[in-house]
Amino acid sequence: MEGLREVERVRVGVIGLGIIGRRHLADYSKRGDVEVVAVADVDRGALENSAKQYNVPHAYTDFRQLLKHDEIQAVDVCLHNNLHAPVAVEALRAGKHVFVEKPLAGSYADGRAMLQEARENRRMLFMQLSTVFRVQTKAAKTIIDQGRLGRIFLARSSGFRRRGRPFVDGYGTKFFVMKQWAGGGALLDMAVYHVGQILYLLGNPKPLRVKGRVFQEMPMNEERRRESGFDVEELGVGIADLQGGITMEVFEAWAANLSGVEGSYVLGSLGGIKLGEEEKALSYHAYMQELDGDVTFDLDGFNFRRHAYNPNEDAFDSPVNHWVAALQGRVQLVPTAEIGLNHLLLAEGIYRSHLLGREVAAEEIDETSTSTALKV
Repeated sequence: MEGLREVERVRVGVIGLGIIGRRHLADYSKRGDVEVVAVADVDRGALENSAKQYNVPHAYTDFRQLLKHDEIQAVDVCLHNNLHAPVAVEALRAGKHVFVEKPLAGSYADGRAMLQEARENRRMLFMQLSTVFRVQTKAAKTIIDQGRLGRIFLARSSGFRRRGRPFVDGYGTKFFVMKQWAGGGALLDMAVYHVGQILYLLGNPKPLRVKGRVFQEMPMNEERRRESGFDVEELGVGIADLQGGITMEVFEAWAANLSGVEGSYVLGSLGGIKLGEEEKALSYHAYMQELDGDVTFDLDGFNFRRHAYNPNEDAFDSPVNHWVAALQGRVQLVPTAEIGLNHLLLAEGIYRSHLLGREVAAEEIDETSTSTALKV
């Protein structure tokens, strides 16, 4: 899908003005090549405050009014997970390109419908996936593309918080821990960053078979448990067979009684890479003529040279930068929506495997997944 070529100024609308929506508005406000034409939110206070703060000329409590603006080329959907699909689908049908917050949707069926709608309407669909634009990911992709790992056969996606459940641990809203709004817990909210990063490095192979378990075991503030009805997982684990003969492990914790866990990794016949939670945490490990080698890198120098050599490197510094550049036709869109769909397939496979007590195949997930989208 081509972007909007020869457009100096991209005109966008933002739907949803919570923490993330306001952050995106702040990002757009720093750019001279983006005009936010309209914003929408059901909360009149947030709507009026944001419109005033960022000098947005049009503000609506009904997002459909925003979609009527012909000059708006793209919309930014910053809503709760189970609102992504219905709003994105309407925006795509209205002829808008769509940037949606992570995860892609609250269920695999909804994510699949979003991508189908984007293809049918010949519009771009992009999911916010900040880990793909980290310097560690760019360096890791360079190592893999040079064949330094050999045949890749095993990968691990890992994310850890010791005590970081939304709302019940003191921050965020209760909607993050309510299945009705969020679709799931840690496997949707945070694993998308780590699973998505690894899938991107692997070339986004489709999960074929999945087995896993989810847990909600740790004590929590009882008053907040009652208020939220906390009915999602705080920890999820799984193992999946991916296309290309790759096995992938998944560990994602909102809360766990540990001081930390090993980060993500990709393992091949000739070498392996480890990625930590810090943006510059990357190491390469190889075996050469009876020598075991462990290598770290000057990622600052690597990043400097990429920007010096590539006039469009700024388009790979953040999701917002990339989205704007793709709309302008400067770069080809990184397929984060397709990565997001495979993340949902894997997460839903873990949920279903836990429910049934057995391994499940991708075909079964595809046939049984149902929409969790809320009416808008």
